[in-house]
Parts: sequence; C-alpha cells; structure tokens
Amino acid sequence: MRASRALAVTATACAAVALSAPLAVATNGPRNVTVNPFEVHQGGTIHIRVEGCGHGGSVTSNAFSRVELSDNESGHSSARARIHERTTPGHYNLAVRCSDDDRVATHQFRVVEGRGALGGLGGSVGPSSTDMAVGGGLVGVAAVAGSLFVARRRRTSGASV
Repeated sequence: MRASRALAVTATACAAVALSAPLAVATNGPRNVTVNPFEVHQGGTIHIRVEGCGHGGSVTSNAFSRVELSDNESGHSSARARIHERTTPGHYNLAVRCSDDDRVATHQFRVVEGRGALGGLGGSVGPSSTDMAVGGGLVGVAAVAGSLFVARRRRTSGASV
C-alpha cells in the first residue's frame, strides 16, 4: 500500500513539473531572433520575428524608431520596422525586450545604400470596366478596318485580270 501511495505522489509531482515546463519556457525572455531581410536599403522595411515574448515587447535600434511586438498564433512575436531614410550604410544591432522580462536579445542586420527597386502594383490590380470598353472598341475598329482593307484590295486585284 505504501509503494502505491509513493508511486501516485511521484507521478503527480512529475506531471505537475511536466505541465509547468512549457509555461516557463514560453516567458523566459526573447530568443531565436530573426531578421528578414538581413540586408535592407535606406528607407526599407525589415520584419523581426522573436520567440519567448508571450506578452509582447519592443524592438529598438539606431537605424529605426522603437516598434512594438505583436503576438502571432504560432507562439512567435513579430514586428515590422522602417529604416530611417538617412541611416548611414553599415552594420547595426537591434535589441528585443519582452514586456514581462528584463532580458535583452540582440541581432545584427545591415543597411545598404540606395532605395532599392520601387515595384509598383505588379499586376495586383485588374482592368476597370472603362479599360475593357476602350480595349473592346479598339479591337472592333481594327476588325472593321482590316475587313475593309482586305475587301478593297480584293476588288482592285480582281478588276485587273
């Protein structure tokens, strides 16, 4: 009887420790900081992703203004930061601090000179009804003009025979 009671107490203690471990890991400070892209142009935007900040936090750097972390469903926190236009090209560090922890995690990134490619809409906007009407009208005019040209040419070549 004593052995079964001791076994039950041990199993309960192990279960309590096992169930509390994920909670301790989830809020033990920032870790696995990633920056995408690593090289960013002056005035560009970087995406920062962090694990371990379950209740938000902030990211600071000399290259951009302070930004707040937002929580995702996947257990990660993320933020987007826009690099200052006049940031001197070179290597910079960012510092991540969670709201519920004093620990700080750092990560390096690089600012490169120039503005990069300004992409525009990239096909994300389709033609409007006005564009379709103008295009259809032009196709119709081209078809009529082509038919008249072929018919007139046929008449002139048939008369000379």
